[in-house]
Amino acid sequence: MTDFDKLAMGPREGIIYPMHVPYCGNCTMPIEYCEYYPEYEKCKQWLEKNLPDEFDKMKVSDETEGGGTEEEKKRQKRGGKGIIKTKKKEDGPKRVCVSRAPRGKKKSVTVVTGLSTFDIDLKVAAKYFGTKFACGSSVTGDDEIVIQGDVKDDLFDLIPEKWSEIDEDFIEDLGDQKR
Repeated sequence: MTDFDKLAMGPREGIIYPMHVPYCGNCTMPIEYCEYYPEYEKCKQWLEKNLPDEFDKMKVSDETEGGGTEEEKKRQKRGGKGIIKTKKKEDGPKRVCVSRAPRGKKKSVTVVTGLSTFDIDLKVAAKYFGTKFACGSSVTGDDEIVIQGDVKDDLFDLIPEKWSEIDEDFIEDLGDQKR
């Protein structure tokens, strides 16, 4: 094949159209990109279970590649942090804690913790609180939302209204606390 043939427009000989691209059920990427996903082992397990023919092809290509040790392949070399999934804390009881913390002289913030034990997306909840109270709201920790202003009393009615799985009995008032 000459350089001109590589750049030619239109269908190529020997290729059946439309092309079928298999996607991984774990990372939702085409299977040739699974190796760049942080949880490559889970992708391998999914491929072995659901697409054994593609898994065998992938296994052969892995054996032929000779670059680097196994530890070197697992570690990300460039770019950001990759996709990091937060781990849920299952050891404690399911409850939402609401407290107020001082901010400056006369200002305060409301801190909400424990929403992730009910499998609630914290970013969505922070956005909801911000629009509902017309204030700033952000996720600051792995299970902490900070709402600007003292809206602690309103949260006791708002949280069970928005998320029906959280009863008022699951919401605990911690009072005033320091951050």
